[in-house]
Amino acid sequence: MNVLVLRALGLGDLLTAVPALRGLRRAFPAAVITLAAPAWLADAVARIDAVDRHLPVAGLDPVPFERPDLAVNLHGRGPQSTALLRATDPGLLISAEHWDDEQHEVLRWCELLDRHGIACDPDDLRLPPVERNDHVVVHPGASHGARRWPVDRWAAVARALGPSVAVTGSEAERPLATAVGRPAIGSLGSFLDLVGGARALVCGDTGAAHVATAYGTPSVVLFGPVPPARWGPRGGPHRALWHGRVGDTFADEPDPGLLEIDVAEVLTALGGVPWRESVSSERATSA
Repeated sequence: MNVLVLRALGLGDLLTAVPALRGLRRAFPAAVITLAAPAWLADAVARIDAVDRHLPVAGLDPVPFERPDLAVNLHGRGPQSTALLRATDPGLLISAEHWDDEQHEVLRWCELLDRHGIACDPDDLRLPPVERNDHVVVHPGASHGARRWPVDRWAAVARALGPSVAVTGSEAERPLATAVGRPAIGSLGSFLDLVGGARALVCGDTGAAHVATAYGTPSVVLFGPVPPARWGPRGGPHRALWHGRVGDTFADEPDPGLLEIDVAEVLTALGGVPWRESVSSERATSA
């Protein structure tokens, strides 16, 4: 049996779909599950045990796959994404018929499959553990200006956290990371390992937050203009900061609600999450 799943979005989008993908694996243990997702996500896709094959696609480009037994649209409400899967001539197509903008993204896809008799556990988000490190990660970037907290505030947080800070970002975000602190720019794999093994993470509403959830890394996540009820951590050693304002997620300037979060609030929240003990301390204790 061949199962084709479309999720041609970003890193955080991919990680929120892990419970749905694992639901498909449990429902069809002998199937070959192919995930159509952007090529740059290859290392993250490889860490998801429910996926057998990664099919690189760019956005809403045609999906080069013929006649899957089952096609599952985990991309969006359609109609474009649904049409792309229908063009593969699947034996059965599952796509969203109901859409609630207020629903949490993890629950959205689990409930879609549940309605088709495929049981999912929305808490089944974890990826296999990686080697621990002593860094506190600060991730100042975000895909849109509305979710980018001011660089001077990120720099103040990084200074307060001291020499253990590693500032992450994409290669395109290197100037931003350098302005904040000591940059740690590398491959997606190295980013996953760094955040996954870190003592703690502070970031905006972006893919890094979902990496922390996937690895159980304690985190503080700054929200605005989208509320954490839609995209935030649903439990675990995480703290979501939000000042109750909903705005335009595609705006170029920082959301007014995001700007209401100040440096002191972030540092206080970081002090309240249970940081992992440093690796060096653990080794000294066990010696």
